[in-house]
Amino acid sequence: RYFVTAWFFSCLVSIFNLINPKVIEYIIDDIIALKKMDRLPMAVGAIILFAALAAICRYIFRYMNGKGAEHFVKTMRDSLYEKIERLPFSWHNSNSTGDIIQRCTSDVEMIKNFLAEHMTNLVRITMLIVLSVAFMLRIHPGLTLVSGIFIPIIVLVSFFFHNSIAGAFRNVDEMEGRLSAVAQENLTGVRVVRAFGREKQELDKFVELNGEYCNTWTKLMRLLSVFWAGADLIGGLQVLAVISFGAYLCVDGSILPGQYVRFVLYNSMLTWPVRMLGRVISEMGKAGISMDRLRYIMNSETEKDSEDSRIQELDGDIVFENVSFSYENEATISNISFTVKKGETVGILGRTGSGKSTLMYLLERLYPLEEGCGRITIGGEDISKTGLSSIRNSIGMVLQEPYLFSGTLEENIAITQNKPDEKKIREVTKTAMLTETIEKLTKGYDTYVGERGVTLSGGQKQRVAIAQMLMRKPKIMVFDDSLSAVDAETDAQIRAALSEKAKEATMIIIAHRISSIINADHIIVLDSGRVAEEGTHEQLLEKGGIYSRIYKLQTNGI
Repeated sequence: RYFVTAWFFSCLVSIFNLINPKVIEYIIDDIIALKKMDRLPMAVGAIILFAALAAICRYIFRYMNGKGAEHFVKTMRDSLYEKIERLPFSWHNSNSTGDIIQRCTSDVEMIKNFLAEHMTNLVRITMLIVLSVAFMLRIHPGLTLVSGIFIPIIVLVSFFFHNSIAGAFRNVDEMEGRLSAVAQENLTGVRVVRAFGREKQELDKFVELNGEYCNTWTKLMRLLSVFWAGADLIGGLQVLAVISFGAYLCVDGSILPGQYVRFVLYNSMLTWPVRMLGRVISEMGKAGISMDRLRYIMNSETEKDSEDSRIQELDGDIVFENVSFSYENEATISNISFTVKKGETVGILGRTGSGKSTLMYLLERLYPLEEGCGRITIGGEDISKTGLSSIRNSIGMVLQEPYLFSGTLEENIAITQNKPDEKKIREVTKTAMLTETIEKLTKGYDTYVGERGVTLSGGQKQRVAIAQMLMRKPKIMVFDDSLSAVDAETDAQIRAALSEKAKEATMIIIAHRISSIINADHIIVLDSGRVAEEGTHEQLLEKGGIYSRIYKLQTNGI
């Protein structure tokens, strides 16, 4: 509705602008030539009136156009954000955060500018061209032909440059995405950069990439400069031809001086929209690239439930049946089968890259299990036929590197709750062995943790993540090496507290440290994406295999 209103008032601006040249013609050919000076004040008043009406309509056009553009951008960003929130974990792994942000900012702005500055002007441009040519034909068809010869030339030049400008802008857009990704990574990992003294190397990398970005923009500017210089030359030649030939016709007596001035004014009005038409065509190429980049996000497949999926509470034995998974055509796990009985604690051990975390991502359906690659059931229910909300509500996962949002400790702990329960927050904090730490802080639970929890240590962040998960009281708890940053004593205390507070919950503990899983009811050892050993701590020691060797290494048994 805003754009339609803007188009309407844009047309009124064109109409009022087209009236004034007729009034000027009347002043020259009737008032001045025939010396009817008593009519001059009325004619001047008419010019002022129409100019004022054009100014009012132009204000309304600009205001409604701007309002429409901002509403459009808001809707666009809301849709993009909603879409990105529903895209699968694997999609985010294969697309850099910096590039996604760049698509949602620069590309959205490019489309907004095209619509607000060029698309809405298209109606006005079309009207100006049609009416100007019609009025010029009535004055002198021959002179109109001289003016009109240049119009198809400008349009053809614009089309000729269209593809080149679009290709160059695509390179600029992609380069900006890479630059944004590098900046985002460095700002996020500034502590790592400082800790390893990588400032110079990272600066050199940024400067090099920024130089490439600058060169890419320079190439685009060079192309645009040639385009605009050429268009300016053709426009200048058109004005020169009209003024020269029109002056000859005026001296020859074919047209009156007022008609000549009126024709020149209409021609100047025609030159602007024809030039703008060329610019619209060139900007269309840039906007088209931005639309393609946003279309990539909007057309990406979102996480969704199958048609026969059910929303239900999941509880019971967890069974992996001949599960295989490949990431980017590289096998991560192969033909894995095991059972986690309801209420028991299972430990999973294995060297880096053995597939421990992948198993848990499959359990939470962060990665989809392809057809023919086995199946995973919870309480006999195939998770591929279970609603995602049911799975995520039934399973709580604590990652090795938890992510905390900017805010207070209390806000982060109660992040899954609509209304924070003070009593429950204190209870889970105690279980996660955080109470003493929080009490030492000046502001306690109101302590601001900073972006990504930067003000907390690794162990403190892991314990906050455990408290977050306990707030939900899930039936299944997964700890993905989530106690790696705490000392052995705190690790033991947290495990003891969890065993006491969550007796009925099924717990899966992924660890590199055997002390974290030594008391587990069942231990699974992975090696190269396969189950190498399983059993209790004592049984695995007797086998003298991988588990036994790791145990001896960690307890200085050799």
